[in-house]
Amino acid sequence: MQWRNRRQSQNVEDQRGMGRALPVGGGIGTIVLALVVYFMGGDPRVVLDQNSGGSAPSPSISRQANPQNNGQPDEAKQFVSVVLADTEDVWSELFRQRGGRYRNPKLVLFSGQVRSACGVAGASAGPFYCPDDEKLYIDLAFFREIKTRFGAPGNFAQAYVLAHEVGHHVQNQLGTLEKVQNLQSRVSKAQSNQLSVRLELQADYYAGVWAHYAKKRGDLDPGDIEEALGAASAVGDDRLQRETQGYAVPDSFTHGSSQQRVEWFGRGLQSGDPQGGNTFGAEVR
Repeated sequence: MQWRNRRQSQNVEDQRGMGRALPVGGGIGTIVLALVVYFMGGDPRVVLDQNSGGSAPSPSISRQANPQNNGQPDEAKQFVSVVLADTEDVWSELFRQRGGRYRNPKLVLFSGQVRSACGVAGASAGPFYCPDDEKLYIDLAFFREIKTRFGAPGNFAQAYVLAHEVGHHVQNQLGTLEKVQNLQSRVSKAQSNQLSVRLELQADYYAGVWAHYAKKRGDLDPGDIEEALGAASAVGDDRLQRETQGYAVPDSFTHGSSQQRVEWFGRGLQSGDPQGGNTFGAEVR
């Protein structure tokens, strides 16, 4: 992706290295957070346990504040700031075309552990979106993990990760997250899982919508789309479950299979139309 010398978003909060005690929070976003953290292989039980009101102590971290990367430019931060700025431009225009106004989310960079309005989360949770404070959270060390653990190298694989979380922000503004959470409280576990799958596939679709316009402007390099598709495939429920337990249990899927994730990202990429991402009304094979 061609990102150098482009506008960087001002909606980035750099909390890396901030040493402090992190009290546990709560709210309806806790459930959404628990669903979303699994996207990158995190354990949602960590989030649920920390927000259950139990006896688990509030963790704390102590690190050197404001790391300087040995005087080198912080390219990882610059990159995500450019990607976030681009999603701001794309979604602002798409909302404007439909008579709406897009509220830019904040992106919080953290190291080790972070407090959000949805509760406390660690780096093992992976990137996540908290609807209660409308912020995206990511430990940039995860980008090394997505390359080594998930076998998805390249900066556009990283851009896809961020665009997926922005997709959850779009869902939040449209009221989709709240509707799904309300439905999940009234249905069986299997049905709740299916709703979660459709929620995640829609976020993949929205990531594809953003990529459509990046491609249309000529901002992508050869191989970028393949990088994003590789990342989408790498985090499919079936692949993750086979890697961790040796077999897949479709009824327990919360994010969709590799094939489904690739398919819905591809649909968004091809159409560029947010209204085509009704995963709740479509047949999901």
